[in-house]
Amino acid sequence: MDFHTLKAEILTLASCCEGRVAVYIHTEDGFIEKDADAIFSSASLIKVPILLAGLSQAEKGLLQLEEEVEVASSARVGGSGVLQAMARDLKIKVTDLMTLMIIVSDNTATNLIIELLGIEKINQLFKDMGFNNTSLNRKMMDFDALKNGIDNTTTARDMVYGIKALTEQKLLSGKYTEKALFILENQQFKNKLANTIDEEKVMVANKTGELPGIEHDCAIFTHKGKTVCAAVLVDGLQNQAAGKEVLSAIGSRINQYMTHK
Repeated sequence: MDFHTLKAEILTLASCCEGRVAVYIHTEDGFIEKDADAIFSSASLIKVPILLAGLSQAEKGLLQLEEEVEVASSARVGGSGVLQAMARDLKIKVTDLMTLMIIVSDNTATNLIIELLGIEKINQLFKDMGFNNTSLNRKMMDFDALKNGIDNTTTARDMVYGIKALTEQKLLSGKYTEKALFILENQQFKNKLANTIDEEKVMVANKTGELPGIEHDCAIFTHKGKTVCAAVLVDGLQNQAAGKEVLSAIGSRINQYMTHK
């Protein structure tokens, strides 16, 4: 599949979905975009810039990745993740909290990282790193804040900016870049953009996000030295499956473009 066919098919898929769809895809042949600067609730996509913010602090010696953090009962929250169900007297390293935050989207781990860094500091780091339209305004599973209109936000362009800058080692040094990519590559939730990908051929490093009416994914696809960075954000869904279907279909087209050129 050539780039022009890819672009046409993805924009058609995006326009046919029942919800609001934002797309930003960077390929070596050009960009594909639709409402790339529209502000969306980030859902768990926010965990990617939080990871990058945390690793940037570790690189400067301001966060100790080997430090052990107590997972207090009061810190445990529901939703995705495993820490909520583990032993009561648990202590876990910061590096493992970061890993859990991404690969199983652990909300408790995310909140502990947020506490370690502080919301104001994280937002400053977002700005410093170039996330111009991404903002952390509440912890995970804080539905009271959500009811009061306080939410975490991002755009498709910001998410691709972040993962592309990561692959180019523009945000972190080599060691910390490798760590971030290793964590993203070990993602356990691959039922959206990566749903139809043969991972023996195409490497995928990604992070999904969802809330009621929302289905997101951002991913780095690598095949034979070629890289595609993509973010697709969908909200306003009456039916969550419709969002997953458009993400899967877009991922399938990216796979065809990368493997059958």
